[in-house]
Amino acid sequence: MMNYGLTEDQLTIVRLAAEIAEKKIKPVRAEYDEKEEFPWPVIEDIRKADLFGVYLPEKFGGFGGGNFELVLVTEALSRACAGIALAVAASGLCAIPILLFGNPEQRQKFLPELASGKKLGAFTITEPEAGSDATSTRATARLDGDHYVVNGVKNFCSSGKAADLYVLFASTNPSKGPRGISAFVVEKGTPGFSFGKKETKMGIRASWTYELVFNNCRVPKENLIYKEGHGLRVAQGTFDYSRPGVAAQALGLAQGALDESMAYIRVRKQFGKPISSFQAIQHMAADCATQIEAGRALLYSVARAMDAASKPAVDEAIKMGLPVYDVLEKLSGGKRWTKESAMVKLFCSDMAMKVTTDCVQMCGGIGYMRDFPVEKYMRDAKITQIYEGTNQIQRNEIAAMMIKEAASSERREAVNA
Repeated sequence: MMNYGLTEDQLTIVRLAAEIAEKKIKPVRAEYDEKEEFPWPVIEDIRKADLFGVYLPEKFGGFGGGNFELVLVTEALSRACAGIALAVAASGLCAIPILLFGNPEQRQKFLPELASGKKLGAFTITEPEAGSDATSTRATARLDGDHYVVNGVKNFCSSGKAADLYVLFASTNPSKGPRGISAFVVEKGTPGFSFGKKETKMGIRASWTYELVFNNCRVPKENLIYKEGHGLRVAQGTFDYSRPGVAAQALGLAQGALDESMAYIRVRKQFGKPISSFQAIQHMAADCATQIEAGRALLYSVARAMDAASKPAVDEAIKMGLPVYDVLEKLSGGKRWTKESAMVKLFCSDMAMKVTTDCVQMCGGIGYMRDFPVEKYMRDAKITQIYEGTNQIQRNEIAAMMIKEAASSERREAVNA
C-alpha cells in the first residue's frame, strides 16, 4: 500500500481496526458466515475500541473525524470480513442522515448512542415494489396528533433486528408521488414495529438482513427528519456521503482476498515450482494489485475532498443550530457529490468482483472450497455491486451529472461570449 499521508490519528485508527480484524474477526469469520449469526462479541470489541464514532463530531461523543475516517475503518475491518464490518457501515448509514438533515434536538438525542456503539443503526428504504426506483415507496405515514401512524413493509434491511435505531422512508402524501415521501427515525420497540422474514444470503452472512413490518406504528412527530415531503432529498443526500463506505467495504475485501491468495501461491507447487513463479499467475496478481491501488487512490481522494467541504459546514451548523445540509448548500453553492460518490462505489465494487474472481482462479480448486477463505470474499463482493444503488444506477447518476455539468458549462460560455 502506498503512503497516502495519513495523520497520526488516522494511522492509529487504522492500526486499531486492523488489530481487531486480525485478532478478533479472522478467527471467527468462517463460523459466523456458516451459522449466519450476528457477531455480538466482535461488535463489543469494536465498541471498546471506539471505532463506531470516528466520523462524528466530538460534541456527540465521536472522534471528530469525517467520511475519510469511516472509510479507513470500514476498509480495515472488511479486509477480514465484509459481513462483520457491515455493522459499522450500516450504523453510519443511519447516522449520516441524522447528522446532515437532523435538527439540534435529533442530533443530540440519537448521535451519541450511535457514536459510542451503545446502539446500532440501520437504514430502510427498499420495498418489494421499490428497489432501484425508490420513488415507488408504498409505506405511508399519516399525521395523527403528535404522532405519525406508519403502515407498510420494508425489506432487505441490513442489521435488521440487530439495530436499535432505523431511518425509515414513507409517504406522508401519496398524491404527490416522489414529493410526498418523508424520512423518520424509528426506535426498536415502538408499538406496531415488528420483524418479518430473515433473509438467507449468498454473502455477508454475518450481517442480518430482515423484513420490517409497520402496522399502525406510532412514531413521534419530532422524529420527522428535515421536512415533510423532502424524504428523497434526505435519501439522495445521504447516499452522496455514504456510497464511499460501500466502496471501502469492496476495497477492503478485495485486498483481503489478494492477501490470502499471495500467501497461498507462494507455497503451492506444481511442476516442481511455486505457482507464483508462473507468468500467467504473476500477471493476474499484478492486475489485481494495480486495480486495488487505483480504487484506493480514487476513494481516498474523494473522501478527503468531501470532508474538506463538509466539516466546516458541520461545525457551523452545530454552532448555529441549523441542519448541516442547509449550511453545506450555502457554503458550497449547491455542489453535490453525486457523481464522485457514484464513481467510487462503481469502480471499487466492480473491481472487487473482478479481483475476488481472479483470486479464486489463481488458487485453483482450493479457492473454490468453503474451508479456504477466498471463496467467501468472492461471495461477499457481489452485494457491493447491488446495494445503495446497483452499478447500473450509478452509471445513470454519473452520466446525468456529466450532462448537467456540460449544459452548465455551455451556458456560462454563452454568457461570457
